Amino acid sequence: MDIFAHALWSSAAAKLFRDHSHYPLRLGWAAFWGVFPDLFSFSIPAIVRIWWRVTGTTHSLLPDAQSAPHFQWVWPLYHCSHSFLVFAVVFGLVWVILRRPLFEMLAWALHILIDIPTHSGIFAVHFLWPLSTYGFNGIRWENRWFLALNYTALLTLFAWLWLQTSKAHARTSPTAR
Repeated sequence: MDIFAHALWSSAAAKLFRDHSHYPLRLGWAAFWGVFPDLFSFSIPAIVRIWWRVTGTTHSLLPDAQSAPHFQWVWPLYHCSHSFLVFAVVFGLVWVILRRPLFEMLAWALHILIDIPTHSGIFAVHFLWPLSTYGFNGIRWENRWFLALNYTALLTLFAWLWLQTSKAHARTSPTAR
């Protein structure tokens, strides 16, 4: 799934979690952890390609068939950041260090869960890495019909969240009585 959709799904899930648990979850941090796996694996190559474009080293931001495989080291980062096992270890370490769970990090797990059925081919998520390289060959999130469905669902969810928040504020407002 694209990075903007990950941020939106993570924020919506965090808002629902915060509203129902009354835990002071920070939505901005949940959004960060929701996009973290992609930032971790693709930020450096993206910055390098932008730099190459700005300096005239390349004429395109996208790799082409003739270009050398400059960024093969990205795949281990991708598999690492998209692994439930790696997530569980990091989540557990952070819990031990902080002496409490950092629930915002659950958005990282949501990212992986969303990516499993929406990635295919070389981007199939190896969610049990490093123990397994199995990757489910799902649908491609770039399909127009899926993008339309995904963003319609997000728009519907955020409209519902907004209505729920408006109703809650109306019930607690002194002028509503």
